[in-house]
Amino acid sequence: MVSHGSSPSLLEALSSDFLACKICLEQLQAPKTLPCLHTYCQDCLGQLADGSRIRCPECRETVPVPPEGVAAFKTNFFVNGLLDLVKARACGDLRAGKPACALCPLVGGTSAGGPATARCLDCADDLCQACADGHRCTRQTHTHRVVDLVGYRAGWYDEEARERQAAQCPQHPGEALRFLCQPCSQLLCRECRLDPHLDHPCLPLAEAVRARRPGLEELLAGVDSNLVELEAARRVEKEALARLREQAARAGTQVEEAAEGVLRALLAQKQEVLGQLRAHVEAAEEAARGRLAELEGREQVARAAAAFARRVLSLGREAEILSLEGAIAQRLRQLQGCPWAPGPAPCLLPQLELHPGLLDKNCHLLQLSFEEQQPQKDGGKDGAGTQGGEESQSRREDAPKTERQGGVQPQARDGAQTPKEEKAQTTREDGVQTLEEDRAQIPHEDGGPQPHRGGRPNKKKKFKGRLKSISREPSPALGPNLDGSGLLPRPIFSCSFPTRMPGDKRSPRITGLCPFGPREILVADEQNRALKCFSLNGDYKGTVPVPEGCSPCSVAALQSAVAFSAGARLYLISPDGEVQWRRALSLSQASHAVAALPSGDRVAVSVAGHVEVYNMEGSLATRFIPGGKASRGLRALVFLTTSPQGHFVGSDWQQNSVVICDGLGQVVGEYKGPGLHGCQPGSVSVDKKGYIFLTLREVNKVVILDPKGSLLGDFLTAYHGLEKPRVTTMVDGRYLVVSLS
Repeated sequence: MVSHGSSPSLLEALSSDFLACKICLEQLQAPKTLPCLHTYCQDCLGQLADGSRIRCPECRETVPVPPEGVAAFKTNFFVNGLLDLVKARACGDLRAGKPACALCPLVGGTSAGGPATARCLDCADDLCQACADGHRCTRQTHTHRVVDLVGYRAGWYDEEARERQAAQCPQHPGEALRFLCQPCSQLLCRECRLDPHLDHPCLPLAEAVRARRPGLEELLAGVDSNLVELEAARRVEKEALARLREQAARAGTQVEEAAEGVLRALLAQKQEVLGQLRAHVEAAEEAARGRLAELEGREQVARAAAAFARRVLSLGREAEILSLEGAIAQRLRQLQGCPWAPGPAPCLLPQLELHPGLLDKNCHLLQLSFEEQQPQKDGGKDGAGTQGGEESQSRREDAPKTERQGGVQPQARDGAQTPKEEKAQTTREDGVQTLEEDRAQIPHEDGGPQPHRGGRPNKKKKFKGRLKSISREPSPALGPNLDGSGLLPRPIFSCSFPTRMPGDKRSPRITGLCPFGPREILVADEQNRALKCFSLNGDYKGTVPVPEGCSPCSVAALQSAVAFSAGARLYLISPDGEVQWRRALSLSQASHAVAALPSGDRVAVSVAGHVEVYNMEGSLATRFIPGGKASRGLRALVFLTTSPQGHFVGSDWQQNSVVICDGLGQVVGEYKGPGLHGCQPGSVSVDKKGYIFLTLREVNKVVILDPKGSLLGDFLTAYHGLEKPRVTTMVDGRYLVVSLS
C-alpha cells in the first residue's frame, strides 16, 4: 500500500489494476473520469447510466449525466497515456510472431515492413536496423531517442518513454496537445488554437502546469491532513466497536447465566411443589382406600344378613321362623345400630398460588442499563482516561456480581427493586432499540422476533452472495423437561462479506465450508475451482492450490492437510497444494459430503448409501451403513458432519430426515417431523455442546435440534436477513457461518 506522503511509481501504475475498469474488469477503453475522480470505460458508463443521473460503483456518489451523454465526461488523458505505453510494449504489427518496421512501407520497402529491432521513443514507431540508422542521420529526427526494442518491451525505458510521450488531440488526429486555453480551461493543439480560441489567452502546457501545480499540491496536502484525521477517527471508532462487542458478549453471557439460574430455581420450585402435591395425593388416597375397604366389608355383612332373613321369611315354615326369630332380630338390631352413613372424611383440595409478579406483564426479571462511553483521546492512558477507568473499575468492583459487565440485573423475587433496577427501567426503552439497530434482531422467547420499542420501525438487512457469521454464546445445556421452555441459543450477528475475488471469472458457487485454523474458514468455490481462505471478519487470506481441473465440492480441514471431494474422487492435499493421495468414489452419486472427525486425523465421506472413513495415509479405516443392513432402505447422506461426542450427523435425502449415528453406524437419533416443512434437509453443523443446526433452504431457515435429534425451534429465519442459505459450518464451536446464494 502506498502511503499518503509518497508518490506511486510508473511501474506500480502499469503493473497494478489501475488501468482496469472496475465495471467490466477489463483494460480501460475510452476512459472517462467522473467528478469523484473514478475512471471507467465510456461504454460501461453508458450501460450504467440511469436516465439523467449515474451512480459511481465505487464511492456510491450520484452525479448528473451531461446533456450530451456520457461521452461529455472528461477524457482521462493520464490513463490514455499509460494505456498507450502499455499497448506499445505489448502490441504492434506482427509478422511471423515478430514486430514489423513502421517506416519500410513508407519509403518503398515491402508492404508489410521488415523485422523491427529498435524503437523511436519520440515518434512511437518500431524500426528495422536500416531505418533506425537512417532515423539518427536526418536533420528533423537526429535528436530523437532510438532504443533497443527488446529492452523497450522489457520495460527498461518506460520512464524515458513517458517523458517524451505527448497527448494527442481527439479532434485532430496526429496533432499533439500543446496549449491550455485559460478562459475555457481546455487543452488545445495547434489546429484548435487557430479557431475558435484565436483571441483567447493561452499558455504552453509546461507553463500552465507550473502555474497550477502549487494550488493542487496545497489542496492535496489538505486532503492528506484530513486522511490522517480520518484514519485516527476510524481507529477510535473500531476500538469503540471492539469494546462494544466485547462488553455485549459479556452482557450476553450474563443474560444467559442469569436466565439459566432463574430457570433452574424455577424448575427446583416446580419439582418441590409437584413433590408436595404427589405426597398429599398419595396420603389422601391411602386414607380413602382404608375407609372404602371398611365400608365394603360392612356392606357385605349387612347384605348377607338381610339376604338370610329374607330367605327365612319367604321360604321357612312357621316353626322354623319362630325358632330363628330371636337370632335374626338380634343381628338386624345390631346392624341397624352401626353408623352406616358416616360423614365425609376431611379432604384438603390443593390450590396453586402464583406470585403476583409472575402475572404482571410489566414485571421484567432481567434489565439492561447503558452508560455513555466516554471518548478516549490519544495519550490518555496515563492521564484522565486512566483515572476514569479506575473509577469505572471501582464501581464495577463495588457492584454485585450479577450487575457487572453491562448492567444485567435480575429482578428481586419479591418484586422489590433496587435503585439500579429502577434506573434500568428508565433506560430500557432506548437501550433495547439501540442494540436492535446495531446488531442482529434477537428472537423472543416464543421463537418470534422481539417487538421493537420506541416507535421506530425494525431494520431488516439482506446479504446476497455473501458469507454471514453468527455468534451464539453460550449454549445452554439442555436440562430435563425444557422442551418448549424457550431456553435456546440466540443468534448475535457478527459480520457479512462477499467471497468473489478480483481474479474470479465467474460468480462464486459455494458448495463447501469448514473451519481452517482459529477464527478462519475454508470456502469451496466450485464455479471458480478454488479453495479460498477467509478470516471471520472477511479478510481474504489467499487460496489452497487444488490439482488442475478439479472443482472442489465438499471440504474438510484435518490436522495438517485438507480433504475435499471433486467429481467421483476424494483428495487429500497439503496446505501448499501437494496431493498426498486420491481415492475413487462411486459414480452413482452426484456429490460426496466430506467431514473431519474430532480427532483431526481421519476424514469421513458419504458414498452411495454408506459412510467410509480414511486415515491420513489413505487407508480405509472403517465403513458402515447408517442403521445397518437391516435399516429401512438405503440412505443418501448429501450433507455430513461430526459432533464433539464422536457421532456422525447427516442429511438423508432418501429418507428425508436428519440421522445421527455412532461410530459403528448405529442410529442414536433421527428427525423427520413437521419441522422440516416438507423440505429436504440441508447442510448440518454441530456446536461444542452437541446442538445441531440444520439448514432448510426452501423456507429460508436454520433450525436447532438437540443432540438426540429432537427439534427445539428456529435459530435463523428470513427475519434475520437469511436468503437461500446453502451450506454452513461451525467455527471454534460457537460461530455459525452461513453461505447465502
